[in-house]
Amino acid sequence: MSKPVELTPLMKQYFSIKEKYPGALLLFRVGDFYETFLEDAVKASKVLGIVLTKRSNGSASSVELAGFPHHSLELYLPKLVKAGYRVAICDQLEDPKQAKGIVQRGVTELVTPGLSLSDAVLDGKSNNYLAAIVFNKEILGVSFLDLSTGEFLLAEGDHEYIQKLLQNFTPSEVIFNKKQQTLWNDFAKDDFHTYALEDWAFQFDYAYGLLNTHFGTSSLKGFGVDHYPAGIISAGVILRYLAETEHKEVKHIHAIARLEAHQYVWLDPFTIKALELMTPQQSGGTALIEIIDKTITSMGARLLKKWLLFPLKEVLPIQNRLSIVEYIVDHIALEELLQSHLKQIGDIERLISKVAAGRINPREMFTLKRALEQIHPIQEALEQAALPLLQKLSERLHNCHSLIGNMDHKLQENPPILTNQGGIIKPGVNDRLDELNTMIHHGKDYLIQLQQKESQRTNIPSLKISYNRVFGYYLEVPNAHKEKVPQDWMRKQTLTNAERYITEELKHYEENIIHAAEEAQRLEQQLYQELVQDVMECIPQIQQNAKSIAQLDCYLSFSKQARDQGYNKPMVDDSTILDLKDNRHPVIEQRLPIGTTYTPNDIKLDQEQQQIMVITGPNMAGKSALLRQVALTVLMAQIGSFVPATSAHIGIVDKIFTRVGASDNIAQGESTFMMEMTETASIMHNLSNRSLILMDEIGRGTSTYDGISIAWALVEYLHNHLHSKAKTLFATHYHELNELSKELPRVKNFNVAVQEINGKILFLHKLVAGGSQHSFGIHVAQMAGMPAEILDRAAEVLSHLSAAGGKMHTKSIVEKLPKIPYQLSLFEENKAFNPIKSLLDTIDINTLAPVEALLKLNEIKNMLKEGKNKYKS
Repeated sequence: MSKPVELTPLMKQYFSIKEKYPGALLLFRVGDFYETFLEDAVKASKVLGIVLTKRSNGSASSVELAGFPHHSLELYLPKLVKAGYRVAICDQLEDPKQAKGIVQRGVTELVTPGLSLSDAVLDGKSNNYLAAIVFNKEILGVSFLDLSTGEFLLAEGDHEYIQKLLQNFTPSEVIFNKKQQTLWNDFAKDDFHTYALEDWAFQFDYAYGLLNTHFGTSSLKGFGVDHYPAGIISAGVILRYLAETEHKEVKHIHAIARLEAHQYVWLDPFTIKALELMTPQQSGGTALIEIIDKTITSMGARLLKKWLLFPLKEVLPIQNRLSIVEYIVDHIALEELLQSHLKQIGDIERLISKVAAGRINPREMFTLKRALEQIHPIQEALEQAALPLLQKLSERLHNCHSLIGNMDHKLQENPPILTNQGGIIKPGVNDRLDELNTMIHHGKDYLIQLQQKESQRTNIPSLKISYNRVFGYYLEVPNAHKEKVPQDWMRKQTLTNAERYITEELKHYEENIIHAAEEAQRLEQQLYQELVQDVMECIPQIQQNAKSIAQLDCYLSFSKQARDQGYNKPMVDDSTILDLKDNRHPVIEQRLPIGTTYTPNDIKLDQEQQQIMVITGPNMAGKSALLRQVALTVLMAQIGSFVPATSAHIGIVDKIFTRVGASDNIAQGESTFMMEMTETASIMHNLSNRSLILMDEIGRGTSTYDGISIAWALVEYLHNHLHSKAKTLFATHYHELNELSKELPRVKNFNVAVQEINGKILFLHKLVAGGSQHSFGIHVAQMAGMPAEILDRAAEVLSHLSAAGGKMHTKSIVEKLPKIPYQLSLFEENKAFNPIKSLLDTIDINTLAPVEALLKLNEIKNMLKEGKNKYKS
C-alpha cells in the first residue's frame, strides 16, 4: 500500500491500525461516519454502491474516500461480508469532547463470513459455521463453530468423510494451515471463503492448552474428544482465530462435541444433490426441506436441517421421535397450545449468544424476557401429557423465574434499540435515575413555576423565561419594567426593547438540566449492563431451553405435516425389510395442479426373496420419481417424521446411494458417462448389508451394448455380493435386463404401466409386476413435437430392426436398412401423396380446360387433407 506523503494525524492513525489487520477492509469511524480509504474505498464503493471521492490529506497528496453514516452499519456491513470480505470495525474509544488531540480509536470487532452476530448478515433458518481443517497424513481433522449459537463440533476421518461434512455443514468460511495451501486446493470440491493461518497455530500442545483454558478444564476427556488429535488441533485453531478477530466475549461456547459417522445414515454428496434435500436442481424446483419445514422458530428450522442431513440409524431414538409425533397428532389441543407459545419465543439461541458477547440491545433483551415467559406454560403442558418422553422434555426446560422477575422489575416495556435514547429502566429501580428523569421530563413545569414566582416577586407581568445556545436560560424584561429588576439579577444582554438577565437559581437549574440527561444516560447504561450481567449467569440454562424448544418445534412441524398431508406413522425396526404401501412422492404430490392426485405405488424389498427390483418403462413414465420417493420416504422415517404412505415397514437403512440423472462435470473435463461411472464405482466400493441403492438408467452414456453389459454386470454384482445384500431399485430402458430374473432368484421385474390407445400412449404411473417389452420411444418423441418425417423414418428403422431380431450381427442389420435417397422427391417423402401421384399421372395437361384444372386442383387439395388425417391416425 503506497502511503501519501506528509500524512495528517488522522491518516497516520489510520495506517497504524490498518497495518495490524492485513487483508481486512477497515471501516474507520470519523465523527458520525464510517470512512474507508484508498484501496478499501475503491472496493467498498463497488460493493456498496456508494460514491467514491478524493480528498486532500496532506500538502501534496489526496486519497480515495468512501463512507456512510454510522447508523447505517447494519445496512452496509452484511453486503461487505457476503461479498467475502473480512471487515475490521474501528470505533472511537473515547468521547471526542473529552479527547486531547486526536480521538483514540481501535478495532472493536473483525467480522468475517464465518464470524458474525449481526441479524442482517445471518439467515435465521440456517447456521453460520466457521470451519477449520487439518491435514494429517491419511486422517483429517475438522471443527465447526457457529458463533451466533455457541455450537462447537469436531470430527476426524478420511478425505471422503471430511468432504461430506463440509458439504453438509456448508461453512461460510474455512481456516487452514498456510503451509498446506496445496493440500487444501486439491481437497476442496466447492468454492469456500478461506483464510490461511500461520503454521505455529496448528500445534497439538498449543491447541490442547487453548481449549482447556477456554473451558476451564485440565483435560478434554469429559467432552469425549481426548483421542481425536487432528480434531483437537482444528478446534484450537478456531479459538485462536476468535482471539485474532477481537471476539473475546465467548462465554456461550461452553462445550465441544464430537461428530460420529456411525451414528447417522451415510448420504454421499451425489445422493444429497440427486434427492434435492436442501436445494432443487432445476430453477423453480422445490427441495424436500421446503415441504417438510413447518417449524415456527428459527431454532427449530436450523435443527430440522441438521436432522435431515444426518438421519438417525439407531432404532430406539427414531422410535422415540415417532412416538412423540404420534402423541401430538392424536392431541390436537396440545399441539395448538404449544404452537401458540412457540410463536412468541423467537430466536433465544442467538439472543443469548448476543448476551454473552455483550451485544444485545434493550429491544432484544425485552424479546428475550418475553420468550422466557413462555417456558413455564410449555413446561406445564408437557408435564400433563401422558407420554413419559414429553415429560422428560419438560424436565430439561428451566423456567428462569428469578431472572424473569429481575428483568420484569428493571426493564421498560418495549424499550428503544439504542442504549443512549433513554427509556430503558423502569421507575423505582434507582432513586437517582428517577430524580434525573423527573428533572428532564418535568423541567418545563419547573420553569413555569419559576417564572410565576419571579413575576409576582418583581411585579413584572410580562416577564418570560427563554433559552438560546449562547446564554442558556435567561429572564427577559421589557424596557417598560426594567426599573423593577432586583439587584440579585445579573444582566447578560441588552436589546432594543428589552433586557435579558440570569439568576443564581436559574443558573443552578441550567447546570442541573444540562448534565441531567448525560448523567441519566450513563446511569441507565450502567444499570442495563448490570442486567446483562445477571442474564449472563443463566446462559447454560437458556441455551438448554433453546435446544429443547428447537426439538419440540421439529416434532410440531412433523405433526402438522402429517395431519395436513395424510401421512402415517412408519414402523421402524432392526429388520432388513422395506415394505411401503401406497407410497407417494412428498414433494411432487404437493406441487401438482389443483384437482390432480398423485398415483401411489407399493414397494417391497428384502434380502430373501426380492432384493433387487428391475424397473422398465418409457421415459416420462415416472421411474425416476418412483426411485426418489422411496429414498425420501426412508429418510423421513429415520429423522422421526410420518411418511407419505398408507403403511410403511422400514428396517433400518445405514447408507443411501443414488445414481439418478446426468451430472456433467465439463469444467473438469469429465463427461456424463465418466461422472456416471465415477459415482457408480463409489457406490460399489461402499456397500453395506443395510444399504439402499437407487440406480436410474445406468449405462445410457455409452453405446447400447456397452451400456447393457455394464448394467447387467452391476445387477449380478449386487445380487451375488458375498457380504452385502443391498436393497436395490434399478430403473432401466434396457429390456434385456429382464432376463436376469430367470438366473438370479432375488431379482424381480417390474414396469411402470402405460396404456396405448389408437396409437397414442397414456402414462398410468403405476408400478406392476413383469418387465416391459416396449419402450414407446417413438410415441414419446411424437408427444414432444418431433417432425413427422423423422418419426416416419424412425418407425421404418424400428420395424426393420425388430424383424431382424438377433439373427444378424449389428453391422449386417445396419447394412440391410432401407436407404433414404439423398434428394427425396415430393411424393416419396410422404405416403399421403401416393393417391395424388396416381391422379396426376392420368391427367393430360395439354387438353385440360382452365375450369377443369381448378376442379382437379380442389380435388387434389381434398385428397391431401384426407391423406394427412389418415396418416396421423
